[in-house]
Amino acid sequence: KTLRKMNEAGVLGRFVPDFGKVVAMMQFNMYHHYTVDEHLIRSIGVLAQIERGDSGEDHPLSSDLISTLQSRKLLYVAMFLHDIAKGRPEDHSIAGARVARKLCPRFGLTSAETDTVAWLIEHHLDMSTIAQSRDLSDRKTITDFANVVQSLERLKLLLILTVADIRAVGPGVFNGWKGQLLRTLFYECEPHLTGGHTKVSHRQAVDQAKETLVSELGHWSEEERNAYVNRHYKAYWLRIDPQRALAHAELIRKVDQNDDKLAFDVTPHSFEGVTEITVLAPDHPRLLSVIAGACFATGANIVDAQIDTTTDGFALDTIFISHELPDDADESRRGERIAKLIGKTLRGEAPLPETTIKKASVKGRMKAFKIEADVLVNNSWSDEYTVLEISGLDRSGLLYDLTRSIATLNLNIGSAHISTFGERVVDVFYVTDLTGQKIANIGRQAIIRERLAAAVGGEIDMSASAPIARRAS
Repeated sequence: KTLRKMNEAGVLGRFVPDFGKVVAMMQFNMYHHYTVDEHLIRSIGVLAQIERGDSGEDHPLSSDLISTLQSRKLLYVAMFLHDIAKGRPEDHSIAGARVARKLCPRFGLTSAETDTVAWLIEHHLDMSTIAQSRDLSDRKTITDFANVVQSLERLKLLLILTVADIRAVGPGVFNGWKGQLLRTLFYECEPHLTGGHTKVSHRQAVDQAKETLVSELGHWSEEERNAYVNRHYKAYWLRIDPQRALAHAELIRKVDQNDDKLAFDVTPHSFEGVTEITVLAPDHPRLLSVIAGACFATGANIVDAQIDTTTDGFALDTIFISHELPDDADESRRGERIAKLIGKTLRGEAPLPETTIKKASVKGRMKAFKIEADVLVNNSWSDEYTVLEISGLDRSGLLYDLTRSIATLNLNIGSAHISTFGERVVDVFYVTDLTGQKIANIGRQAIIRERLAAAVGGEIDMSASAPIARRAS
């Protein structure tokens, strides 16, 4: 309240001239709802709510961690300054860190405290970006992030700052799904910063996950249990949580008993704000495209996708769509309708509706924005995969067009991650070539960038020069 009164009176911008430069500064996008100064003041208010525990249900981990910080003062100063360099030609995070190094000593902070505040401002977008657009089951993702963070105290500060920053962007921007991704990244990174990552090897982690599942399958015969745990690859056991592993096991067993080849499971998650749809089907090169097309046809918004294959040729794809209906029973029925359309299409009983074939036009407020498509092909973000990061103007059917293009490029999709920031979308795919190797050829990388940039605009080149892609095992 005090900051708001100071700002309305014009005192705050005179006391902190760098703040005065962002007063009433508009942010011309659909992601940010407020001017820069209003966003900064609101973010301080959200931080105060977290400290008081007023919003514990929305971000329980942040509320728990804030009382364990060595200095909450640093968090408030970083929160106040994190966007103070908006509107400058250079990256506002880097420029903001430079502003903080100038202001913090004036505010009475020590040299060490100034370094921490400057680091938080320079990296204040990192945790959100990685949580929403990287494969959190990929060990290199976690290791690289831990190397940037370097200490548990910084990790806690960065998590709380990230939560407050997203919540202060506008109503409904922060949801349970984003909160869950941030918590997952925190819990995955924490052992690396405390030395715990050396205690459990990959083999031990896989064996532990198998033993945990087997202990829950007491109603299965020993022969069934032993056969089942050998149907999944190592990557599956490293990233699956026990509850989902149990659900997958029962789903696959049901298919085996019914001698069927196709099954679905729909689970609403009200807290996370998503509905989980699991598709079990024979491995198929265009399975993810069919799923994306069915979701597009029914108006469902995919927020994440997890792709797994079994040693006996089945695909176990899990997608998470935005929760649309307030009642879980209604949301379940909605998910079942989408699953039914996917099933009919895979069985050849019905093609995808014509709307998914036509180029989707940009409508409504989106027409006001011009965002050039950008495709990054990166081999350093993962030890096993080439990472494709595709950004551009969001539109209906974009994921469907991208997955169709990836199929024609003969790429195996290991996982997919979808992030939307107002009118801008960032879709990330972890891929390999048909041999399971990274895409190292420079010429092929150029073709991938060209094809996928065209797909963002709705231009799909289906004339592949090689066989259709198979998916990763």
